[in-house]
Amino acid sequence: MLELTQVVCSGSPEQLGQAYGTAVKTQVQAFVDQRLRAAKVYLYERGIRDLDAFRRIGADCLLALKAWHPEGWVEHCATAAAAGVDAVDLYTTGNMTDVRDVLALGQAVADAEGCTSAIAPATHTRGGQLIAAQTWDLNPTDLDFVVAVHRRPTTGLETWSITCAGCPSLMGMNAAGVAVGTTNIKTRGSRKGIPYLSLLHRALQCPDRMSAERAITSAPRAAAHTYWIAGPDGACDLECTADTVVRRDLVDGPLTRTNHCLVPENQIREGEPATASSKARLSRARATLARRDLDVDALQDLFSDRSDGVDSINRFAEDGQGTSTNACMIAVPARRELHACRGSADRGRWVRLAYG
Repeated sequence: MLELTQVVCSGSPEQLGQAYGTAVKTQVQAFVDQRLRAAKVYLYERGIRDLDAFRRIGADCLLALKAWHPEGWVEHCATAAAAGVDAVDLYTTGNMTDVRDVLALGQAVADAEGCTSAIAPATHTRGGQLIAAQTWDLNPTDLDFVVAVHRRPTTGLETWSITCAGCPSLMGMNAAGVAVGTTNIKTRGSRKGIPYLSLLHRALQCPDRMSAERAITSAPRAAAHTYWIAGPDGACDLECTADTVVRRDLVDGPLTRTNHCLVPENQIREGEPATASSKARLSRARATLARRDLDVDALQDLFSDRSDGVDSINRFAEDGQGTSTNACMIAVPARRELHACRGSADRGRWVRLAYG
């Protein structure tokens, strides 16, 4: 079974970054190298030979972060310094999906990358408390770098996040029970701005669901993503382009996402067509969430599902699609209960990540 490395960091933003970068130094260096290689291949397939342009966009996004969330900028720079890598290279490669969309969206056929999120309202669960969950699917080579980071800041909320070594938060929950996650979509209009990992990192530091939502919706976002935000009092789903937001509430029923737009006005802006995988995963998740007996085990079963072959929610590197499920997370915000695994749900060892 794949094991999930856990890193504990305490202190000021600079101290958090120093501890994080030191703990995963070797992994961070290897992560940046392999992500730069992956970006080169992706851009070459789209006729772009200038990797420096990719870095320049990342540098501008990092500069935007300094103005928008100075504490996040300090932590990132300290992480990079402690790990012995260039801060721009780490930020650019960590936020690769957004940075490359600014440079290369719509210049080739759709790729097959993509995650699946699932939020079950209290009316659909055995325990009468909502459950929020997602898989994180991207490059199979990223599997080697998945870590869980436990931040215990001097000021602010204790958090757990699951991400790649050296990167900000990708999905997670804080000690107040605010949980966040994302799936990737692609619409035209990407720009230099705040990439998705920094948006999620900032949202995870918020004391309640509504302030986490405002952190994302009010930001000068770089590119399109969907974001889900859950708390003890409910949940919502945001379909975001760089400049627009459409909100869905959990009161309207279960929420699930894959990797194509559901909002008509965003569908006409999509830079790549919806893939068979994205459509199949959405259908499978919707069918499961219609049940009224869901619990953590049922979500683990959903994330282990292989009923649709290579288009299944559970994605294997050997499927040959250029993507794999690299991590899974299930949160029960009302109980401050967070479960995660590295790799797919049936290949990774599930652990409960505790607070305090």
